[in-house]
Amino acid sequence: MESNNETVKIIPLGGLEQIGMNITAIEHGDDIIIIDGGLAFPDEDMLGVDLVIPDITYLKNNKDKIRGMVVTHGHEDHIGAIPYIEKEINIPIYTTKLTMALIEYKLDMHGLTDCVRRKVVSYGQIINLGCFRIEFIRTNHSIADSCALALYTPAGIIVHTGDFKVDYTPVFGGVIDLQRFGELGKKGVLALMADSTNVERPGYTPSEKNVGRTFDHIFDDNRNHRLIIATFASNVDRVQQIINSAYKYGRKCIVEGRSMVNVINIASELGYIKIPDNTLIGIDEAKNYPDEKLVYITTGSQGENMAALSRIAASIHHKISIVPGDVVIFSSSPIPGNEKSVYRVMNELEQKGAKVIYHDTHVSGHACQEELKLIYALTKPKYAIPVHGEYRHLKRHSELAVEMGLKKENVKILTCGDVLEIGGDKFDIVSKVVCGGVFVDGLGVGDVGNIVIRDRQHLSENGLMVVVVTLERGSNQILSGPDIVSRGFVYVREAEMLIEQCKDIAAEAVVRCTSREDVDWNRIKNCIKEDLGEFLWERTKRSPMILPIISEV
Repeated sequence: MESNNETVKIIPLGGLEQIGMNITAIEHGDDIIIIDGGLAFPDEDMLGVDLVIPDITYLKNNKDKIRGMVVTHGHEDHIGAIPYIEKEINIPIYTTKLTMALIEYKLDMHGLTDCVRRKVVSYGQIINLGCFRIEFIRTNHSIADSCALALYTPAGIIVHTGDFKVDYTPVFGGVIDLQRFGELGKKGVLALMADSTNVERPGYTPSEKNVGRTFDHIFDDNRNHRLIIATFASNVDRVQQIINSAYKYGRKCIVEGRSMVNVINIASELGYIKIPDNTLIGIDEAKNYPDEKLVYITTGSQGENMAALSRIAASIHHKISIVPGDVVIFSSSPIPGNEKSVYRVMNELEQKGAKVIYHDTHVSGHACQEELKLIYALTKPKYAIPVHGEYRHLKRHSELAVEMGLKKENVKILTCGDVLEIGGDKFDIVSKVVCGGVFVDGLGVGDVGNIVIRDRQHLSENGLMVVVVTLERGSNQILSGPDIVSRGFVYVREAEMLIEQCKDIAAEAVVRCTSREDVDWNRIKNCIKEDLGEFLWERTKRSPMILPIISEV
């Protein structure tokens, strides 16, 4: 690879040290391109938060430089934040056909379809964005139309794999274009940014076709039972294989779960899923068929509260109830952190008499160690930048890169917000930009911050006590109260004595503060909080949130 003095900056704004929220900016001079715009789902401690999207302050401050966004595939952790990003900075989007259809559905929900420029690209096509040329390369993943990117930059070629695996027998579409990776390796690859999700697993990821064979066996073994199969809404190939097995064994399919229905409608309109005539029926038609002739395809394989399978397990689904003998198949493996929710749903199903199957009904969409080694061997990069994974994944990936012959100093584990300058002999983190997660709660974006979350945690752990006092204007005598309202702290009827003592302490605090010349209401409120807080901690070893409300008449 010929050396030049040009450098580019790689700026990950999400997707590192976490699973999800993938977004990376690549910058040179007055040009920036963005790779992906994903969201993350909230942790258990983010009470009430619906979604987490990346903080794009850096992009807003540099929006005149942004030439466009290129998207690797259509999963939520790569496209989910795009409508929120487009509201802030209107930029054109370039991606493959199915991915674009899924993005357009999201833009439509946010009323943005008419104002966002979009261009569908095909494999092998090269687009020019500012000083960058971007080539889309076919890969395999658990959703069709996934691609890797070859970025031709002034500093050299950077290859970004996106989420990928090597599947020689994919359900839909062609095999990963390994030849192209090899050709790029011959030209000289400056840096490889590769998927780290499965780097801890040795060997190869099995082919998606394996799951189809497992389904056939399950359908054969359970000819006299109703089947309910839960999988990811976006795993179109998995749904295709369920439909294939259902057709083979003479069953009708019912799709349940809003996200699943949307994805299957889009995929089938575009020809990415083939559904034989009269195989798919509506949920209301199910009563016309015996149970053993039905298979339900649902969302909720991760134990999500409001997903179809969780509602079925909890007996709050309006149309589907578990009956003894039902066979429920989890066609996914729990995402780290979701294990508890998944096992809860499994237990609820088993208690209702269902048989739960979850072994061998899923294969990953991500490359294991041997497939990653293959990509390194083909591209022969000078530098390696592991992406998409928690710290332990990135660390193991960096060790794998060194095993593949890279110098230790040519492999960097980045954190979100790092600005990595790369080119020729330069490979340094030169600065840091603002990054992090922005909470989406209902229609509010960013109005719930860490302080609000901390208050919610406080309320959820210790409850609330409201103290209401009315004072006479001028004299500051107590006219009524203090009255005390308690929520989530103690059951008032069984703690009357404690509540009476609280009233006395609050009254004393008010009298003490109003006996001074300059009556400051904030001071009164603080006195009530401090005195009551101290008393309640001594008596109960608990610290509820105390809210004094003072009015004047």
